[in-house]
Amino acid sequence: MDLVISGGRLVSGERADVLVDDGRIVAVGVFPAAGADEVIDAAGLVVAPGLVDGHQHVAQAPLRGIGADMTLADYLATVLGRLLPAYGPDDAHHATLLGAAEALNAGITTVLDFGNVTRTPEHTDAVLAAYQTAGIRAVIGHNNPADEADVRRLAGLRGRVTGALAINGPGFGDWAGTVGEIELGRDLGLLVTMHAGGGPGSPLRRLYDEGLLGPHLHLVHVNGLTGEEAKLLAGTGTGVTVTPLVEATMGHGVSAYSTFAAAGGRAGLGTDVVVNAPVDLFEPLRDTLRSHRLTTGVMHPAAGILTAATADSAAAIGLADRVGTVTPGRRADLILIDGLAHLPDGPGLAGAVVATVGPGDVRTVIVDGRIVKRDGELADLDLRRLRRTAGRR
Repeated sequence: MDLVISGGRLVSGERADVLVDDGRIVAVGVFPAAGADEVIDAAGLVVAPGLVDGHQHVAQAPLRGIGADMTLADYLATVLGRLLPAYGPDDAHHATLLGAAEALNAGITTVLDFGNVTRTPEHTDAVLAAYQTAGIRAVIGHNNPADEADVRRLAGLRGRVTGALAINGPGFGDWAGTVGEIELGRDLGLLVTMHAGGGPGSPLRRLYDEGLLGPHLHLVHVNGLTGEEAKLLAGTGTGVTVTPLVEATMGHGVSAYSTFAAAGGRAGLGTDVVVNAPVDLFEPLRDTLRSHRLTTGVMHPAAGILTAATADSAAAIGLADRVGTVTPGRRADLILIDGLAHLPDGPGLAGAVVATVGPGDVRTVIVDGRIVKRDGELADLDLRRLRRTAGRR
């Protein structure tokens, strides 16, 4: 046995040990005599699935806070139009490494990176190297589908770092090109991720009519989603991720979470961009809880929202069978949370995590069975140095 997490409380409320071997959870229960190469004493801590960020532009980490008042048009012109195109491969490497470190520090163990910097094979190499160093689980969304050879290279990845195809979609390009890119991703077995909106002018009905919706497609934002469109997405198993902090701050519109939920869908959460939002899924969880209660007029249990940042987010990006739950057979992507030892055992723990926890309460982070944050400090990454280095580039 490689690792035993002993004496903690699962986020579901019961006390249990978690046994990990070869990067996988092999048993969850009470095992008084369990031995391992390493034992973590989790007494007083909550053991939860690692958080899954279903949409982040990771290499924008050095641009944190530059766009508190940016409109979408400002962002497109300044960040996508001027700053990111100036990144060389070395810049892409350091920026991605910083973004991954920020995510791990906040308890995010998996990120879908909508990779705006994968412009050349050299840039892609730099991003891949950053993720191998960081130790986070990553789905790299290649954003240059015209370089089919480089996209195919990502399609061959297996393990902790895998590939996807991040396309601009019909809102930023022509319809025929979008169809061709979705079909390319589907042919290669890659998840295809793109930004989309709902309501008037939305491509969702046309995507459905042409047989392009389904689990191979992952849509981000979908603000303005109608009930009819939500049923199309839920019925086809199309992945949906909402990023409520950025959507509200930048004026995209009201989160589509509640509309999608009413149609039977389960949206995941993303952080999106740090130009005007933190790399933190705890605040999006709270924002979703508040807006869901206000929108529906129902006091939905806070505990029920936690899956939006764990199991539902994993499912939206095609990782439902790998991460998102503390279950035997899943990869050992886990976080240990402090500050709730005074609460009684029971399902209220999950609600307390949603309502009150922040990145500073994340004591330990484990990815693929490897400890990457221990006792509140990243194990192998110097976050302060990475921030200083990024500031000088």
